[in-house]
Amino acid sequence: MTTHQEGPEYARRLDAADPLRFQRERFLIPRAPKGEELAYFCGHSLGLQPVNTRRHIDEVRESWAALAADGHFKGPNPWFSYTQSIARSMARLVGAQEHEVGVMNGLSVNLHLMLVSFYRPTKTRFKILIEKGAFSSDRYAVASQLQFHARALGFDPAGGLIEVAPREGETLLRPDDLRAAIDREGKTLALVLLGQVNYLTGQRFDLRGVTEAARKAGAMVGFDLAHGAGNLLDLELHDAGPDFAVWCTYKYMNAGPGAVAGLFVHERHHADPAIPRFAGWYGHRVETRIKMLPDFDPAPGAAGWAVSNPPILSMAPLKASMEIFDSVDLAKMSEKSRMLTGYLEFLLDALAGAPITILTSRRPEERGCQLSIRLEKHGREIIERMREDGVAADFREPSVIRLAPVPLYNSFEDVWRAAQALRVAFVALR
Repeated sequence: MTTHQEGPEYARRLDAADPLRFQRERFLIPRAPKGEELAYFCGHSLGLQPVNTRRHIDEVRESWAALAADGHFKGPNPWFSYTQSIARSMARLVGAQEHEVGVMNGLSVNLHLMLVSFYRPTKTRFKILIEKGAFSSDRYAVASQLQFHARALGFDPAGGLIEVAPREGETLLRPDDLRAAIDREGKTLALVLLGQVNYLTGQRFDLRGVTEAARKAGAMVGFDLAHGAGNLLDLELHDAGPDFAVWCTYKYMNAGPGAVAGLFVHERHHADPAIPRFAGWYGHRVETRIKMLPDFDPAPGAAGWAVSNPPILSMAPLKASMEIFDSVDLAKMSEKSRMLTGYLEFLLDALAGAPITILTSRRPEERGCQLSIRLEKHGREIIERMREDGVAADFREPSVIRLAPVPLYNSFEDVWRAAQALRVAFVALR
C-alpha cells in the first residue's frame, strides 16, 4: 500500500516520476480566474478538448470544400468508412471485439434501440431491474418502455420496475444484495440494466458477476457505461458477456459536448434473425447499401444496429481523442488513475475536522477515478470558492461534490490543489 505525504513538494515528485505526464500537453487546459491553469476535475461531466481536435475537424471541412460528395469515398479519411477506425479504438477501451462495437446516435437513443432488441417482455416475465439512484435518463427510458409494452401484455408498468437500494443508513449498494434481488425476481425478470459506475456515488458494479447472475435467472443484461468507458481501463465486455452496453463519449472520451455515442452488442447475437431491431439504411450491409434495395439486410455485427448517416463533422473530435488513447499504454494509464484517486482519498482524509464524508468505496476495485464526498453544509459556496482558487469540481444537490482526477490530463499537483482549496473553503465558511 502506498504511503503518501501531504505537501506540494511530494505531489511534484510524483509528477516528475509519472511516465504519462506529457499527455497533459495534448489537451487544452482552461484558465482559472487568476490566470493559472485550472485544476479540472469535471471529466465525469465533460472531458477537456484535445489539441488535435481542430486538425481533425479541419480535415473534414477541407475534404468537404475540395471534394464535396466525393469525400464519401476519397480523401485522407473517407466518410463512408469513417466510423471503422473509431470503432476499433473504442473496442480496445471497452474490452470488446471490433465488430461488437458501433458508433452512432446519443446514449439514450442507443439505449432505446437496445431495448427494442433485448427487452422482449411476456405476460409472466416483464420486470426490469435497475439500481436505485440510477442516472435519470436510464430510469426515464426503462419506465417509458414498460409503459409502451404494458397495455398490450396486460401488466402493471409500476410493478415492472425493480429498484435495488442500499440498506438503510448506507450509501452504496452491496453486491450480495444486488445478486439476491436478481435471484428473488427470478422468472419474472426480463432485463437487468445497471450504470456500471453510478454517476452520483462513483460505485463500480461487478460487470461479470451481475452478468452471470442475470443470465442464470434467464434475464437479458445490459450496462450504461457513461461513467465507465474511458474511465475503467480494465473492462472486458466480450469476455464478461453482457448482451449489450451503451455509453457516451463526451465525458472520459473527450469528444466534446453532445458527441456521438457508442454501443456494444455481444457477438452471440449478431447472426440471430429472431432479434427485433429498428432498421435504417446505414445499418444495411455495406456491399449493397448504395443499391437501395427494398429489403433490409443488416451489416454484420453491431454496425447492423445503425440507423442514420453518421455526422462526420461531429465525429471528428471523437477521432481526435481516439488518436490519443491509441498511443497510450492502458495498463500505465490505469495505474496512474488508481494512484491519483488514492492520493486524493489520502488528502481528503487528512482534512482533520472537515465536515465531509467520502461516499465512494475505499476499495480501488469498486470505483473508477471519481470520488464523491458529502458535505454537511455550504455546498455551492464551497464549489464557488474552489473555483476562485483555480479548482473546478461538480456539485449535485443537495450535498454532494464529485471530483474525478483523469489520468490523461490531471496531475498530482492538481490533486493537491483540490484538497488545499477545500481546506481553505472550509476555514473561510466556518
